[in-house]
Amino acid sequence: MIKKTLVFTDLDGTLMDHYSYKTEDAEDTIVALKFHGIAIIPNTSKTLAEILLIRQQLHLTSPFIIENGAAVYIPVNYFKKQPPGTQLQGNFWVKPFCQDKAHWLSLLTEHAAQFSAGFEGFSQLTEAQLAELTGLSIEQAAMAKQRQYGEPLNWLGSKQVLTEFITHMQKLGANILQGGRFVHVSGHTDKGQAQRWLAKQYQKNNPTEEIQTIALGDSDNDSAMLETATIAVQIRSPVHDFPQLKRQHNVYQSQQYGPAGWAECLQKIVLSHLDTQI
Repeated sequence: MIKKTLVFTDLDGTLMDHYSYKTEDAEDTIVALKFHGIAIIPNTSKTLAEILLIRQQLHLTSPFIIENGAAVYIPVNYFKKQPPGTQLQGNFWVKPFCQDKAHWLSLLTEHAAQFSAGFEGFSQLTEAQLAELTGLSIEQAAMAKQRQYGEPLNWLGSKQVLTEFITHMQKLGANILQGGRFVHVSGHTDKGQAQRWLAKQYQKNNPTEEIQTIALGDSDNDSAMLETATIAVQIRSPVHDFPQLKRQHNVYQSQQYGPAGWAECLQKIVLSHLDTQI
């Protein structure tokens, strides 16, 4: 059976450098993957506005997953038929997996006031404050604030209070993910669930091919997508150790950091087996 490879990738700290957000070290590999018809599918905590800009910069045309698995965006007519359960929004078929941001903001405001001194939400921060906190430009910070399905928090309190906060929010029906920089409050979605759903759509549209998924990420909130992929790739981070995975087989760890590590592993796993003359 012919094998079709899909590359699901985190962005911050993985395809994009943790500090500079640049992708230069991965760009030759991106070109080579596209030449061989291998879809590069961002699977990220970033917003729709942020992803649209990054897709434009990297000339990506494949589907993508926003806000830690909250929704899958598929370009209209990318598949022969619109997948069931999707909604037409502009030029995309969209599959949402949880309630919108207003629901989670109301929980934080009305039911988590005792923890309010311990965090700053994106909604509370000005664009300038978020830019200073993240190193983003003002324009990029404005896009980062345009969240549809959840609220990232800059945690200011202790680890003990964070544990209490997580338990409290979980009792209210929220799911808490700890990313490379922020604590994300959203529904019971994760990058793995959205990735599995999208991989199934590829399988339905390519019934004669074996779908192989490669997932690349650097932090805890990538673990779900790494666990569910055919091949898991952990990208070395300059700020934390490799998160623990339950799986032991088909797991790679990069020697280099960020996009250089991304390119290193995909060259080894995929491109070394292909003719990369382009």
